Amino acid sequence: MRNYIELPNNCKSLMCKYLTPEIYSELKDKQTAYGFTLDRAIKSGILNPDSSIGAYAGDEESYRLFSSLFDPVIDEYHGFGKDDKHISDLDIEHLCIEHPDPEDKFILSTRIRVGRNLTNMPLGSAITKEQRDSVESQVIEALSLLDGELEGDYYPLLNMPKETQDRLISDHFLFKEGDRFLDAAGLNRDWPSGRGIYHNRDKSFLVWVNEEDQLRIISMQKGGNIAEVFGRLATAIKSIEKRLSFSYNDHLGYITSCPTNLGTAMRASVHISLPNLSRDMDMFQSITDAHHLQIRGIDGEHSDSQGSVYDISNRRRLGVTEIDAVLDMYNGVLSLIKAEKSMTL
Repeated sequence: MRNYIELPNNCKSLMCKYLTPEIYSELKDKQTAYGFTLDRAIKSGILNPDSSIGAYAGDEESYRLFSSLFDPVIDEYHGFGKDDKHISDLDIEHLCIEHPDPEDKFILSTRIRVGRNLTNMPLGSAITKEQRDSVESQVIEALSLLDGELEGDYYPLLNMPKETQDRLISDHFLFKEGDRFLDAAGLNRDWPSGRGIYHNRDKSFLVWVNEEDQLRIISMQKGGNIAEVFGRLATAIKSIEKRLSFSYNDHLGYITSCPTNLGTAMRASVHISLPNLSRDMDMFQSITDAHHLQIRGIDGEHSDSQGSVYDISNRRRLGVTEIDAVLDMYNGVLSLIKAEKSMTL
């Protein structure tokens, strides 16, 4: 093993900030029970110097074994120390909110998702093809037992008919190979084997299988009824957990490939039209910062807004409950709508 790592000169990621020569020397020869190493953890950040984080975990043990790197990254991103505890709360009864946009004048759609990975299984960067296929089989079986509103069909990406592919793309359901950050982390290996998409009849509930995390469980619908979207998600998670055990610990919450998703692993978002506020990005940014929110384009990270429509989502995930994360988004959206209305007067 080499005794040093050459970091890109233009690297601004948290990995580059905290991976000192001393820490690299301390961790370089270690590997987890699944054979995951520090070099594999940081590969995406080395090849993509514009990464914001620059490191992916290969399994739950990665966060302990390489804690000299991951702990300061997690602390800076989440404001969460190595001795802090995470608490989960998916009880819909604890979400006491009203519809923020009952006339649907501003919110086009609402989407809340969580990432999940199976207990006693490596994460996507370290998983073998056989293990990934096993995950797919287990998830398919669990999803096939869903009923009522959640009942639907699973569509494997392998040998997917073109008409099915076109339909899922038009519905904005289909995830794709090609993300260079995930590719460098080893998350696109054996594409498209072991991967697929499940959705219910109403297309308001969706599960991605073996994308960045083994499951992305998603609830969504048009308009801004956030409580309804969250309720469907909570019900689905509870049903799936009767058949599958998810990787979780009291410190980091739900274990995910990327440190940014640890904790709740939740992203609660709306697509919202803000033509007036978008002309004053300083005010726009100040509102979202006050409510711990992230502004993205409608096609997600690294995309631009179209027609003054933005994707607004919670930034806090670790050290807050799922209820807290949704309330961040909800209260921020109320403030954005109020500001938008005031600028039309």
